[in-house]
Amino acid sequence: MTSVQDSRIPARPRAAAYLGFIHGHLREYSILIALVAIMAFFQVVTDGILLRPINLTNLVLQNSYIIIMALGMLLVVVSGHIDLSVGSVMGFIGALAAVLMVQFGVHFIIAGAICLLTGCLIGAAQGYWIAYFRIPSFIVTLAGMLVFKGLSLALLQGQSLGPFPEGFRLLSSGFVPDIPGVEGFNLLCLLVGAGLAAAMVVMALRGRARDRRHGTADEPVAVFALKHGLIAAAIVYLAWLMAEYRGLPNVLIVMALLIAVYSFVTGRTTIGRRIYAIGGNEKAARLSGIPTERLTFLTFVNMGFLAALAGLVFAARLNTATPKAGLGFELDVIAAVFIGGASMSGGVGTIMGAVVGAFIMGVTNNGMSILGIGIDWQQLIKGLVLLAAVIFDVTNKSRD
Repeated sequence: MTSVQDSRIPARPRAAAYLGFIHGHLREYSILIALVAIMAFFQVVTDGILLRPINLTNLVLQNSYIIIMALGMLLVVVSGHIDLSVGSVMGFIGALAAVLMVQFGVHFIIAGAICLLTGCLIGAAQGYWIAYFRIPSFIVTLAGMLVFKGLSLALLQGQSLGPFPEGFRLLSSGFVPDIPGVEGFNLLCLLVGAGLAAAMVVMALRGRARDRRHGTADEPVAVFALKHGLIAAAIVYLAWLMAEYRGLPNVLIVMALLIAVYSFVTGRTTIGRRIYAIGGNEKAARLSGIPTERLTFLTFVNMGFLAALAGLVFAARLNTATPKAGLGFELDVIAAVFIGGASMSGGVGTIMGAVVGAFIMGVTNNGMSILGIGIDWQQLIKGLVLLAAVIFDVTNKSRD
């Protein structure tokens, strides 16, 4: 039925409808196009090193903690706030984990639970002053950044501490076992990638059918098919590449579950819609009965939890805790969220946008490192990329 109706639409009106839709969703498509273009550029200039299986796996491992924190930072930014303390909290949690496991011999599961609870308490302590006393989040989290840097130095007494127990290291350096009897190629990784791609397409089709029933579907069929077809093909291709190395890293499973949960919460639940409402207009949200203080408080508790989880992942990857762990990571996390399409004024942003933004930063860092570009130029280029993303956001809003 849809194809028959589309075939009756004159070419010019149909083209105008496509262009109008793309213009209305320019922010969403531009970051995807930017990621593909950056990956293609570095794949060419590095002579194919970027997408080699081992480098692709390292790319995932190196950016896992940034992506984990970006999920929480997105909710903070969407609610109209900012958190400058995430890098320091991450480093402090790594130091706490090292003290518990290495110095006191606490089992890594118990120590991990204590660290995650500590992260929640840190987020609660900061969120309390922001939500209920209206102290600007910039000031509270800037103070938190300094406090937890100092606490990390105090815990570690200025020295590195390690190594961690082998079971704990598997969180970041371990891989999901392959199907027994298969050698030389990780079949499970490919099957999971194909299954994920198929599930994504099915969910997209169901969502489109639901939107059509409610009369809210505005995405042209060709755009819908091309977008999801390319994404599914990319997932299968990347799964194939990773299958040629060691398969699925454990941390990738953790990331995928978190992305799925947070995508569902932000897109399909009342709590998610209310957080967006707070960022859009907090006064109007409060007058409509939304508990703005409680939700703001919970976004910071959630941010503390994810910063703690990222701290555990980072410590497990390094196999040691250092006083400088997490230094400057808050800048990468914030940049990933804004590059991914979040608005500085709050109320706008998506989980997948934050993930894509994190990968843009990660691919850029990885590609420049392969090319041997110095850290000075890397910082300059990353700053320009962030500035370009903010300028694009401002100009795009002014056109609307």
